[in-house]
Amino acid sequence: MSEPVLSATELLKWNDVTAQRWKALLAAHPEALDLPCDVYGAGTVRGLVRHIIAVELRYSERLSGEPVTPYDEVPDGSLALLFGLHETAMGRYRKLLAEDTANWEETLEFTTISAGTRSASRKTILFHAFLHGIRHYAQLATLVRQHGIKPEWPMDYLFMAMS
Repeated sequence: MSEPVLSATELLKWNDVTAQRWKALLAAHPEALDLPCDVYGAGTVRGLVRHIIAVELRYSERLSGEPVTPYDEVPDGSLALLFGLHETAMGRYRKLLAEDTANWEETLEFTTISAGTRSASRKTILFHAFLHGIRHYAQLATLVRQHGIKPEWPMDYLFMAMS
């Protein structure tokens, strides 16, 4: 019997659908962007969204062999700008997965913003990039609900195809 697997393409889709739903919610409630947020020292919801997208962007660059944007140079601006960077990152990931030429077991050494120099397989980096956003979006859901803004979609992977 074979083990069930969640593919990178399926996880990318969950990440992207989740991001698009947050973009729509935040567009409908722009006041939420300025809510205080202590997650990862982001300061505000906008800061946390920037952090999520900065990680997606930087790891997409790293895995694509492109120069990695310094974290402090990732723009902190409008929803359109931030989610435009998300789209750029998702495009890179889709291209990498479609080309199917990457050695996903290859180990890369890289510098993180919080843990210094690390090394991990390309596969680990890819899955981290996708799950990192999902984890922070869950934290964000709690925060905005505490301020009276309720996301109206089920966020669990179980419901992705049903919503």
